Amino acid sequence: MATPPKTPPAYSEGSIRVLKGLEPVKQRPGMYTRTDNPLHIIQEVLDNAADEALAGYGKKIKVVLHQDGSVSVEDDGRGIPFGLHPEEKAPVVELVFTRLHAGGKFDKGSGGAYSFSGGLHGVGVSVTNALSKRLEVTSYREGSVAQLAFAAGDVVEKLKIRPQELGGSANDEGGKDRRQGTTVRAWPDPKYFESPLLPQNELTHLLRSKAVLMPGVTVTLVIEKTRETQQWLYKGGLRDYLMQTLNGEPVIPLFEGAGHADKNADNFAEGEGADWCVAFTEDGQPVRESYVNLIPTSAGGTHESGLRDGLFNAVKSFVELHSLLPKGVKLLPEDVFARASYVLSAKVLDPQFQGQIKERLNSRDAVRLVSSFVRPALELWLNQHVDYGRKLAELAIKAAQTRQRAGQKVEKRKGSGVAVLPGKLTDCESKDIAHNEVFLVEGDSAGGSAKMGRDKESQAILPLRGKVLNTWEVERDRLFANTEIHDISVAIGVDPHGPEDTPDLSGLRYGKVCILSDADVDGSHIQVLLLTLFFRHFPKLIETGHVYVAKPPLFRVDAPARGKKPASKVYALDEGELVAILDKLRKDGVREGAWSISRFKGLGEMSAEQLWETTLNPDTRRLLQVRLGRFDITGTQGEITKLMGKGEAAARRELMELRADDVEIDV
Repeated sequence: MATPPKTPPAYSEGSIRVLKGLEPVKQRPGMYTRTDNPLHIIQEVLDNAADEALAGYGKKIKVVLHQDGSVSVEDDGRGIPFGLHPEEKAPVVELVFTRLHAGGKFDKGSGGAYSFSGGLHGVGVSVTNALSKRLEVTSYREGSVAQLAFAAGDVVEKLKIRPQELGGSANDEGGKDRRQGTTVRAWPDPKYFESPLLPQNELTHLLRSKAVLMPGVTVTLVIEKTRETQQWLYKGGLRDYLMQTLNGEPVIPLFEGAGHADKNADNFAEGEGADWCVAFTEDGQPVRESYVNLIPTSAGGTHESGLRDGLFNAVKSFVELHSLLPKGVKLLPEDVFARASYVLSAKVLDPQFQGQIKERLNSRDAVRLVSSFVRPALELWLNQHVDYGRKLAELAIKAAQTRQRAGQKVEKRKGSGVAVLPGKLTDCESKDIAHNEVFLVEGDSAGGSAKMGRDKESQAILPLRGKVLNTWEVERDRLFANTEIHDISVAIGVDPHGPEDTPDLSGLRYGKVCILSDADVDGSHIQVLLLTLFFRHFPKLIETGHVYVAKPPLFRVDAPARGKKPASKVYALDEGELVAILDKLRKDGVREGAWSISRFKGLGEMSAEQLWETTLNPDTRRLLQVRLGRFDITGTQGEITKLMGKGEAAARRELMELRADDVEIDV
């Protein structure tokens, strides 16, 4: 009997699924939080308590690790409002925990509940709620107590409000006043995390740093299982903290300072600025920690770039003023920064973070903000303490000489070869591979903009003509028949090789080999072809971390002046970022359509200045290092064979049928 043909799955209006409420978080938790353990969803609750203290409304934060696996965070702030929202007609406390874009931190203008806060994205504690089996909230406010509970993000115990009784609370010493504040207790759902256990070392470090950054606020950790209690209250601020965590003895006394914009500042909002403490050591591992509005930024960002810029320019100015630089030595920022340990706490009115977990600050203005306060303060300090200034200059010059000697060794080794550098390569001045980088740029017009916009000291440009050859099935001895591939190999100074080979990397001419293509579909194709080339024929460059992908923006938004903020240009990497930028402009009160949106058809459309600001400038660009990720070499080879192999049409079709819904296509 013949098997009846399979009916293809129907695709109709009913096939389109709209995710509502907290469903997007449950479907793709990794887009909203770290999924290795539940620490980050607890940190979202902790950040809210810290924001209350930062706003001047709380003096105590208490975290309890309960025996049943739940975690509670208690503060003595103002308490989350529990009246009805004027537009949504639902209790505000319920909206905060069930809506992805609801909170008190979008209103940044005068009279806003939070002038400075880490909560920009508006997903915060709603993500905690979505990824918890149960979550209980108690808000003490204006003489009343409000309580409600959720399960898997849905309300299971509706809001109950009762009057408070006078006496004995966790927030007052004498028991005469009614209690104020919020207590949130969450039971993280293990199915969303690789490990259900909180890393206590990370939690302890996080709580201690909150106490350091908020002098006068008491932070307590209670572990019920061991009956252990730890408490932190710092009055000495960043200096005491850095001294306790330093791994080496400072060469000069700690340089600390603070600077914040006043109401007359032209470029920054009142209160924006930074506190910092910096130490320079000759040995030991440097200690480097940074925060934005009390949020730890473990991946750094533009505020750290501002500190680096301010330190470098102050030291460079001191060295030039006192004629300390030996002949032939050129100071670079990393020479000053190499032995620097620091704690940096920045206040930014409207912080733009990379991704939902806020590990890296992307706000472009933060470079100028921090640098503008650090540089004059350090210049003044160095000229008041000339002996210490000379010691610091000596440390930086020593680092520069070591770097230059290393560069000269590389120069000698590659000088013995007979290869002639390709004529279309615009080389950089530096020979130090720890500092220099080459950009493989799509097309001559983009190459022209890149040449004009680059940093000539450290950035080289190699324009590529058209689409590079698909080299997945090309034999190694036939590679150099292709001019573009020949030029790439000669320019970077490394010969083609296989995964089992041990190639000579001593001739490598650039520490970063950066693929720079358009942000559209054709650009993505060129990017894939170049990645195929490097993985197939230069795998050791990927293994040793030398291959990068630059991410140019697809859109530019010209925003009008708003409040104290002048008119500005904001760049978006993709449609998602564009939507977020427009949402933010609306929240800033900009009239619909008052902005203009430009879409870049290609890098060649960008001026040299735009290309520098968005894609080449190390302080503001997005440069992704190429790694193998979740596959080993064998697994990755299998995946790329499916994508790039000439006889793999059936496997590619199957892959697209299985995974096509996971990607967004820009046509």
